[in-house]
Amino acid sequence: MMKKTATACFITVIINLEFLLMLNRKSAPEITDAVKFQLSLPPHHKISLRNGVEVYLVDMGTVDTLMMNVVFYAGNCFETQNLVAPATNFMLKNGTRTKNAYEINDYFEYYGAYLNRSAGHETAELTLHCMKKNFAELLPVVSELIADSIFPEDELEIYKKNMQQRLQVNLRKNDFIAGRLIDTYLFGADHPYGRYSSIEDYTALNITAIKDFYNQYYFSGRCVIFIAGPLPADIQKLVEIHFGSLSLSGSAKPDRLNKPILPVAEKKYRVTNDPDSVQGAIRIARNFPNRHHPDFQKMQVLNNIFGGFFGSRLMANIREDKGYTYGIHSYLTNLIQESALMISTEAGKDVTEATIREVYLEMKRLCDEPVEEEELKTTKNFMIGTLLGDLDGPFQVAGRWKSLILNDLAEDYFYNGIETIKNIQPKTLQELANKYLNANDFYELAVF
Repeated sequence: MMKKTATACFITVIINLEFLLMLNRKSAPEITDAVKFQLSLPPHHKISLRNGVEVYLVDMGTVDTLMMNVVFYAGNCFETQNLVAPATNFMLKNGTRTKNAYEINDYFEYYGAYLNRSAGHETAELTLHCMKKNFAELLPVVSELIADSIFPEDELEIYKKNMQQRLQVNLRKNDFIAGRLIDTYLFGADHPYGRYSSIEDYTALNITAIKDFYNQYYFSGRCVIFIAGPLPADIQKLVEIHFGSLSLSGSAKPDRLNKPILPVAEKKYRVTNDPDSVQGAIRIARNFPNRHHPDFQKMQVLNNIFGGFFGSRLMANIREDKGYTYGIHSYLTNLIQESALMISTEAGKDVTEATIREVYLEMKRLCDEPVEEEELKTTKNFMIGTLLGDLDGPFQVAGRWKSLILNDLAEDYFYNGIETIKNIQPKTLQELANKYLNANDFYELAVF
């Protein structure tokens, strides 16, 4: 029997070798452009818990790891005291009535899990990554952090000192200062998008303000949950048991997401921050509509040509040709109320002004000359290829659904975006450039 099997394997190898010899080595295999791919967004399953909380399940993947993303409408748009939102979010993991901060961290480490928290302008999140087999053991503790955090005074003092030290270090960095100031210019110092932190703001943080914020926006707040991976068969039962009984809400979004945006009048700034630095941090930006505007997806294509990837015009000119910088990028910011078109880089002090001039030159080229077909084809293939990568795995798919859902966009938005990439023409891009790439519309900042 053993000899017969070995003989059969040998014959198979010979046949395969003969087949390879028949291949025409002078003819290259056919290359298919990414724009010809037919992409589809894998589906999700939506359930509603008895308290009204919406849960979106993406059941796919072959590796037994899960991600659970618990999203609260608890960003800095909802705070009445600066920095209360990120402080509350951070301290969710710092103590409950049954566990102190050490015990909470030790519990997740024991199961090889990672619980991250983050706070932005509109939303704040708890994100759990764990093995599928440990999911049921970890859910009760995540639930406990939401329903029973106590915010110990000593943990708050540690947080305040650490954040003040971090801020003092960051304030020496030109790039950090540029990021803070450009947002203030675009949205106004009193808007949540334009506010920034100070040492005094951290000093003013107190347990009363944090507990009040927690009670309103976490303990009884609006919550949306995303879970992705090869899900356990009893996933709905598990989520219902541990989250359906909480005082969370599935009601409509809070109404504090549309505060007046008041950009500053002056548009050109030069700021001295570190006289000994060798580089200047550059930000050139303008206000832009949010994702619901009909130009948003078309502008994504133009932005990629302009400065959105390594093969863009800004990179080719300012990095590859001029050698002014290690990297320069443009992007549309991911904000709900209003977006912004941002160009960001760091360049040597002696070439900072020259770098800024070249950015405007590339804007003018896009306004004056239609994009050539080959360049547009490369950009389209890059964008479709990026989308394909974004659909490679359950966590990435859940991220796509999360972006659509939190921005109140339907599934059609995903497919409309693909059609826009595939079909947009040079004429349309030139019209967009003349509409949105006028130098006089941009705020200009260099921090030295």
